[in-house]
Amino acid sequence: MYGRTYDEQRFSPLQQINEDTVGRLGLVWSRELPTTRGVEATPVVVDGVIYTTGPWSIVYAFDAKTGDPVWTYDPESDRTRARLICCDVVNRGVAFYEDRVYVGTTDGRLIAIDAATGVPVWETLTIDLDKPLAITGAPRIANGLVVIGNAGAEYGVRGYVSAYDAETGGLVWRTHTVPG
Repeated sequence: MYGRTYDEQRFSPLQQINEDTVGRLGLVWSRELPTTRGVEATPVVVDGVIYTTGPWSIVYAFDAKTGDPVWTYDPESDRTRARLICCDVVNRGVAFYEDRVYVGTTDGRLIAIDAATGVPVWETLTIDLDKPLAITGAPRIANGLVVIGNAGAEYGVRGYVSAYDAETGGLVWRTHTVPG
């Protein structure tokens, strides 16, 4: 889960790292993403695989022990929409649920990706393409729903939060964050 808890504490309850063992920590591997743009995602680690994102909503899966790439998925976001996004084309992460990785894209799509293969399972458009909306935040999972917010308030549109069925990608509910 992004931030480890719903309120994003990021505190780790692991006991392996403590006052006695912290001095033995060292760098095992590092990996640069192929970009010169901002990288703002909090990685998610599941079953020995690190899932993270870079600009343009590109998703990367790395072996946590070796750093070797497992797969990369480029959703081929519509780059002409970059002018409609405040603060660059960053992506702040993915969600993981039942063998799928979920990512929102800068051009407003929500995509479910097979966690083992990196192949998309479904995608759905979450925005009106006539409005300056995007997704830059990480999705959340709650009760089998993928919850995502849409960005765009910088350009005068009403933002909203939507929930999609994690299995099918169908819209379950939507609520606007500012009354209309």
